[in-house]
Amino acid sequence: MHPASDLAASRAGMRWLGLPSLLFGGLITTALLACALLSLVWTPYPPGEQNFHLREAPPSAQHWLGTDSYGHDIFSQLMVGAQSSVLVGVTAVAIGLLFGVSLGLLAALRKGWVEEAIMRLTDLSFAFPTILAAIMLRAAYGAGLATSIAAIGIASIPIFARITRASANVLWQRDFVTAARACGKGPWAITREHILPNLLSILIVQATIQFAIAILAEAALSYLGLGTQYPTPSWGRMLSEAQSKLFDAPMLAVYPGLAIALAVMGLNLLGDGLRDRLDPRLMGSPR
Repeated sequence: MHPASDLAASRAGMRWLGLPSLLFGGLITTALLACALLSLVWTPYPPGEQNFHLREAPPSAQHWLGTDSYGHDIFSQLMVGAQSSVLVGVTAVAIGLLFGVSLGLLAALRKGWVEEAIMRLTDLSFAFPTILAAIMLRAAYGAGLATSIAAIGIASIPIFARITRASANVLWQRDFVTAARACGKGPWAITREHILPNLLSILIVQATIQFAIAILAEAALSYLGLGTQYPTPSWGRMLSEAQSKLFDAPMLAVYPGLAIALAVMGLNLLGDGLRDRLDPRLMGSPR
């Protein structure tokens, strides 16, 4: 490789690593994913194991973060709870991307009544917030992890649809689209080959933000008894179980609350860093 190319690549890498929000957000998010994956094969104790002789035990060499009111090892519960958060986040964001992006691209491509119908449908969906949707789904199908995924995923669809439609409408006015039309490409080919690739940076950033929102929503639903059910560990349910012990054993609420806060903060920092790095208008700005 030419020395100038090496220097350019090195500078580009330093720009990526030189942004604190991107670096710290990436580290926290990586730690969250690693914890969820590790808990599939190893935890200090089985998450459902109860030791009634060591209820609400303080941190020790045997139980690094102590035990809860049922004698569960808190550290093991937190590790397995990360599985639920990551699973809900990934699946809900995937649902939002699949259906929301498709509807947004269709609205930008087909003007008139098609666009109007899709936009009014997204407006209607905002009348059913995540908690209300979860209550309705629980009444129909019962509470559980699937209820959380469906409710949060449905709430993500109109957000991705609106962002995709607005950004695609701008791209349809660009010169490269005019050039593609002049070359004889049809609307669907232009959407697939030019519009969608140019939306990827925006969608990646929004996906990280929605991932954070999904983790927070899953914790809220589990706290209310609408999400992950016993005996599967969940950060939100750990908070719910700890609320009666806030004065006697406050750390029972601090640990899952801190896990939720760190996960959401890490994903938000990652989204901010990716936005700054992937936005062409900010690539040349000093950091």
